[in-house]
Amino acid sequence: MIRIIVESHIPYIKGLLEPMARVEYLDTCDITAAAVRDADALLVRTRTRCDASLLEGSRVRFIGTATIGTDHIDLDYCRERGIEVVNAPGCNAPAVAQWVHAALGCWLGQMPVHGPLTLGVVGVGHVGSIVARWGRELGYRVLQCDPPRAAAEGSEGFVTLDQVKALSDVVTFHTPLTRKGQWPTFHMCDAQFLAQAPRLRLVMNAARGAVCDNSALAGWAGDVAIDCWEHEPAIDRQLLAKALVATPHIAGYSSDGKHRGTAMVVEALNRHFGFDARPVQAQAPASGASQVTLERIMRSYDPMLDTARLKACPHDFERLRNNYDLRPEVM
Repeated sequence: MIRIIVESHIPYIKGLLEPMARVEYLDTCDITAAAVRDADALLVRTRTRCDASLLEGSRVRFIGTATIGTDHIDLDYCRERGIEVVNAPGCNAPAVAQWVHAALGCWLGQMPVHGPLTLGVVGVGHVGSIVARWGRELGYRVLQCDPPRAAAEGSEGFVTLDQVKALSDVVTFHTPLTRKGQWPTFHMCDAQFLAQAPRLRLVMNAARGAVCDNSALAGWAGDVAIDCWEHEPAIDRQLLAKALVATPHIAGYSSDGKHRGTAMVVEALNRHFGFDARPVQAQAPASGASQVTLERIMRSYDPMLDTARLKACPHDFERLRNNYDLRPEVM
């Protein structure tokens, strides 16, 4: 019988696969090389590092991550060994956009901007496109920066990173974490970026922790709203103390987003093994609400409650994340 190891904090999955496979639910720390040696498939989240140290000598041929990112998976290693890797692109995009605009609303309530707000959106994929669309609906001037998309589609509608730095009051990051290639994003927002942004007053990161140099942010004079941190769960306490909004990597933690992520991975597992598991589908649209107001967004989610919990118990980062009460999206 097919043996599947499932990271125990993936929601909405228990009972779906048992009729077709032998399923074992393990905490992240228990997903070891010994545990996966005779597994055929792994279903994980971002905390499980899937590389040679975990997979070498195993019979794993399928890895599904119920997340948008894959930087915790050695894709080259998996490709060389014929291991199919599936992620869930866009599954939590409306929830992250909800976090961004709720956090921005909190900041505007404390730090009013005189004149039209200019919002720089760096990375205009599933998440960034919703953030940008909602920003325009809310009356902000939106600058879209996405060099790979601009190269592929033409530069119309996009600006450069230098233009974002020069013109933005607020910058929010929605890129993958890459260290190589033509457009690396590791420490894209560093001390030099901040020094070259004369109008910038708020930096927001709900992408990947190392897209922003956390030490540079901690020493910067402006404001910060941060959900994704370097070195999680050992987060920078100086940055935590200064951040206006500080949450434990839960920006995408909506009930609908988790339904989407689980469904996408299970449907790929069905295709790979010929299963017929039927996950519950999300009710909210994957493209995000068609129309929003700041009042509706703020009413749907208050990031200051999560900020207070993390600032009170920063050592509980993982517990706060793993036991998060999934919220509804903006409808």
